[in-house]
Amino acid sequence: MAAGDDAGLGDNFRMARADSDGGDGVHLGRPDRGLSPSGGAHTWAGQARYCRMFSDLPSLVVDIEALEAAGDTGGLIDAARVWTGTGDDGEGAAGWPLFGQLIGHDITADRSPIGPHADVGALRNARSPELNLEMVYGDGPIGAPYLYDLRDPAKLLTGADGLDLPRNSQGIALIGDPRNDAHIFAAHLHLMLLHAHNGFVDRLRADGKAEGTLFDAARRTLTRHYQWIVVHDFLPRLVGSELVNDVMRRGGQFFSPAPGEACLPLEFADAAYRYGHSQIRNTYQLKPGGPVIPLFPALVGFGPIKPEHRVDLGQLFDLPGHTPAQRAKRIDGKLPASLIRLPQQITGDVEVDAYHSLAVRDLLRGTATNLPSGESVADAMGITPLTADQVGPGWAAGTPLWFYVLKEAQVFGHGDHLGPVGGRIVTEVLLGLLRADPDSYLSADPQWTPALPSREATSFELADLLIFAANQPAAR
Repeated sequence: MAAGDDAGLGDNFRMARADSDGGDGVHLGRPDRGLSPSGGAHTWAGQARYCRMFSDLPSLVVDIEALEAAGDTGGLIDAARVWTGTGDDGEGAAGWPLFGQLIGHDITADRSPIGPHADVGALRNARSPELNLEMVYGDGPIGAPYLYDLRDPAKLLTGADGLDLPRNSQGIALIGDPRNDAHIFAAHLHLMLLHAHNGFVDRLRADGKAEGTLFDAARRTLTRHYQWIVVHDFLPRLVGSELVNDVMRRGGQFFSPAPGEACLPLEFADAAYRYGHSQIRNTYQLKPGGPVIPLFPALVGFGPIKPEHRVDLGQLFDLPGHTPAQRAKRIDGKLPASLIRLPQQITGDVEVDAYHSLAVRDLLRGTATNLPSGESVADAMGITPLTADQVGPGWAAGTPLWFYVLKEAQVFGHGDHLGPVGGRIVTEVLLGLLRADPDSYLSADPQWTPALPSREATSFELADLLIFAANQPAAR
């Protein structure tokens, strides 16, 4: 369904603009610069916004101390309390929540401080709400020339040996979003996107594309392959094809922005799309037969990738010629120890020790932005809420939306798929952003299909893009 369809508008278009006093709704962000269809930088005036899908629902009021206790070491959400070393592997490959993290970095960056209270009216999204690989291209060759290869300006810069991100003399990655260097898995996936873009430049050049149009053509080609993967590979694995097809056919019931009027709902950014934190494994193996190690602190990034930390992507995704990849952890309302005790390189200096816990941060974020309970959102969607037994103890006044989404996935999706509330929020937002973007393939060319070959005759998947990127000469 092309963006511009008005399905889901009218009574079901439930986004509300923010009041200047910090009330509910949309929050105008600072002007953010992205890439225009011609490859130049332009200003996202009035688009870097946050909004609400359910502006009429009351905020959940919770006890902050109880919230922090639930997410801190030894609390309800700490998987280390119950983990026996086995038994929490899910159905999907371990790389999918990591790829999902990059999608999140592409559309949202809230740089406000952590804490139980926030000036909601002052929140700013430092990303344009579009799946346009802004995290890769930044402000484009004119606005961010340090991202590009001076010897071949149509190409993105990589490390000297092609096995690392480009870095300055102090080891800081020269990339469009520094969060993509927070751990080695994000760094490797970002590097694959750099190689994929450069591979498209080579293909288009070989096809006789004029030099002056190479960059924009390669950017558009990679972006559309990425968008296709979100629609046809990432989302069906996460929420099921039935829900994806329903939203593609009928539009969003609770989020359906008009073309050029996209914003990012807080229910998505500060709750539902944080589902992946519960899919991070307790330990990872970087190469077949290699040691098993936790994500943090061992694999923290923000510096050159060590040779022993180079990742065989077949350990994260199911690729041809490889044994099955490691599996993601089941979504079960618990986070591994490496996320409960985040290293200082990730959190920075914190005033409250509990803020080292990503679970505490997730819970506080929903409180700070005045999100409703999961039960009230389910009611608003016409879905029977989880029972107290299904959610578990500790949430007498209502369940924080983020935690509700995790427990719903455990109950209805066996820990492998999002449930009806979380699944609909994530699906409607991602497809709604694509349909509201006049440059996305769903809007500009809904009949478009990937140009790269695929392993399966009827589908193009992320694995196919990774194979293409890994086969580029600079990546070997």
